[in-house]
Amino acid sequence: MPAEQDFFERKHRELGVSLNEVQKQAVLTTEGPLLLLASPGSGKTTTMIMRMGYLVEVKGVDPSRLKAVTFSRASAHDMKERFKRFFPGLPAADFSTIHSFAFEVVRQHFWRARKEYVLIEGHAEQAADGEEDQQPGGAGRPGQHGGAGQQGQLPLNKKLILRSLYETVTGSRPTDDQMEELTSYISFIKNKMIPPAEWGAVRCGVPQAKRVMEAYESYKQTGGQGKLLLDYDDMLTVANRLLEEDAALLRSYQKRYDYILTDESQDTSLVQHALIEKLVRPHGNLCVVADDDQSIYTWRAAEPQYLLDFKKVYPNAEILFMEQNYRSTASIVKVANRFIKRNKNRYNKNMFTRNPPGEPISIRTLDDFRQQAKYVVQELQKLERLEEAAVLYRNNSSSISLMNELDRAGVPYYMKDADNRFFSHWVVEDVLNFMRMSFTDRRADLLEKIHTKLSGYITRHQITVLKEIDNNESVFDNLLRFVHLQDYQRKLLQDCKANFERMRGMAPLAAIHLIRNQLGYDKAVEKLCERLGFQRDYLVGILNTLEDIAEPLPTMEAFAQRLQHLEESLKKARSRRGQNAVTLSTFHSSKGLEFEHVYMVDLIEGVIPAADDIEQKAEGNGEPMEEAVRLFYVGMTRAKKYLELIAYKQRNDTKVQESRFVTGVRYIMNPPEDKPAGGSGQAAVGAGAGRGTAAGSGTASAVPRSSAVSGYQPLPEVPYNPNAIKLAVELQIGRQVKHRVFGHGEIAEVADGSIVIRFPGGLKKLQVRACLELGLLEPASDAI
Repeated sequence: MPAEQDFFERKHRELGVSLNEVQKQAVLTTEGPLLLLASPGSGKTTTMIMRMGYLVEVKGVDPSRLKAVTFSRASAHDMKERFKRFFPGLPAADFSTIHSFAFEVVRQHFWRARKEYVLIEGHAEQAADGEEDQQPGGAGRPGQHGGAGQQGQLPLNKKLILRSLYETVTGSRPTDDQMEELTSYISFIKNKMIPPAEWGAVRCGVPQAKRVMEAYESYKQTGGQGKLLLDYDDMLTVANRLLEEDAALLRSYQKRYDYILTDESQDTSLVQHALIEKLVRPHGNLCVVADDDQSIYTWRAAEPQYLLDFKKVYPNAEILFMEQNYRSTASIVKVANRFIKRNKNRYNKNMFTRNPPGEPISIRTLDDFRQQAKYVVQELQKLERLEEAAVLYRNNSSSISLMNELDRAGVPYYMKDADNRFFSHWVVEDVLNFMRMSFTDRRADLLEKIHTKLSGYITRHQITVLKEIDNNESVFDNLLRFVHLQDYQRKLLQDCKANFERMRGMAPLAAIHLIRNQLGYDKAVEKLCERLGFQRDYLVGILNTLEDIAEPLPTMEAFAQRLQHLEESLKKARSRRGQNAVTLSTFHSSKGLEFEHVYMVDLIEGVIPAADDIEQKAEGNGEPMEEAVRLFYVGMTRAKKYLELIAYKQRNDTKVQESRFVTGVRYIMNPPEDKPAGGSGQAAVGAGAGRGTAAGSGTASAVPRSSAVSGYQPLPEVPYNPNAIKLAVELQIGRQVKHRVFGHGEIAEVADGSIVIRFPGGLKKLQVRACLELGLLEPASDAI
């Protein structure tokens, strides 16, 4: 029996592992470069471990000469444990993150050069930020080289340094959101290896980001009392530079490994790819495992284009497609496979499964955003195994309403990437300060915190004068009696005093309404958005979430206690991993996970895809939109048996549109039928109403069970049409158009989301949104 056949049969007997033909080919293709494109749920980790075991057991390779590089520490640990389980008698191979490898290079070089350095990022801070997975193994901790600097120096901590330098450069304090964006901006530039002359061309919403970064890079050279300051991104760029400049150092690492394997390579940045390329130059034995359709970190400088250009870098490379999905039902796989094909910049893969059809994907449309959390919690309460359920969303802000309803219902939840910033946000603090003012209007320090956000138009100078008055009287009386005011201010301040007196003893929901309307907080927020560039919808969303939390509570004291309780509950949510708790996760953090039941929420235009995605596409840059498609696809493919997509018609008292991605899924499941115009209108949405109705109202749709089985034939894929009509306003009665299937026709009617076109074969009634989304129509004059 050939050695390879014996290997596969032996592992099947020992472990029950049975590989398909493509997986076996990936195991056996050991020499030279290999790109293994692994669709979701295709068994890539098992295949990688089997490949490493084959190299050792059959090819006789020393395990220490195998290097497996992953994106996160969790993945490295998982692969190491699985290798030990599959091959318990073999010595351990070398599993690490790319950051850990880079740190080893940097540490070795600086030790030889007798140069001191300080790592200004550490475990405690990263754990708080949810980034512990990317921490270099064995890297220095805060305090290893001294936590705080000498007198006159900043503490040796990345975020504290950046915050201080931002204040110095701009003269103002950064918000938490600005700090996050600034950190991402710097990381992006480092990972893309963008030269300083081009830093200003990188998009960033933080004022003077380029100048702050220049000050940061300068400080790292001079602010460490003779020591070089390094952050985690520096580990990569410095390691790459050292391997370029130090030939002996590079040779020492090249001689150490004969085979290199990289996992999750769609998440790898340009500088990370450069490090790996240097390692494999002598032998070229590189196995890259990736899925370009799951590249969702370009904002972190991931380079999905590198995968598409793999043959340019390695001309003799072999490319294998692992397309069989073992995770999800046929209904989910078929739709997801069709959905991702709307992207053009990708390998042409065809994910399939031999799993049974299962339930069709359900689409739920609620009347209002505020029904969403209640509806999801009702559905979750029907499940026995909560650990097999997940609620996924684009933005962390979506989690607060969900966790509030879950907590009220006593449903336990787990959050890996819990974000406590909501509770410390300045909008939340403002609302609490307004409420505090209703208990006592004698505190000038409270009024100072909110005076620019109420309708009294109080100036900073007036506040300064007010603070010098110490008579324990109402701040409004003191302003009216002792401070010089403009005539128009007197009536406004009298109204403010009266409103705060009215607020005293109010239920918190009524109090928030009064703060937003009578006291003018909503108008103040709108002006702040215009002046400082804040996102109005995001800030209004915080206020609406506070109203949801306040709604059932009797007093403002109970409201403040509820916020404190939810903040503590959020902190505890991290500890429930592996327990019988529903998972709340962003789409990004869900990658690599799988659940029996998945609910994707907040599926509206402006959220997924984001407003910025839509804007950039309109400007001609389609990559952000393609990444949004990939992100939605990642969410869909987390589901094993049941997937529900949830949208709504109204949010923040404004009408919204369901995500174009939901529309696309609906179209895939239920393509418009070829009906005469006098028929029943749009194609039937499908039998059944999903899994119950929402609190209040709402509609659900799903593919009929009969069409979800193996006989279901999706429409052929629609190729990209650069001449397609993109806007509904272009669909004018009497206009000549060309349909991809029905040919030339004239628009006869446009109404209620439908369009009637007179073709040579008769009238056809089509969905406007589907025609625009899929590029089915183009001007007839352009088509002739």
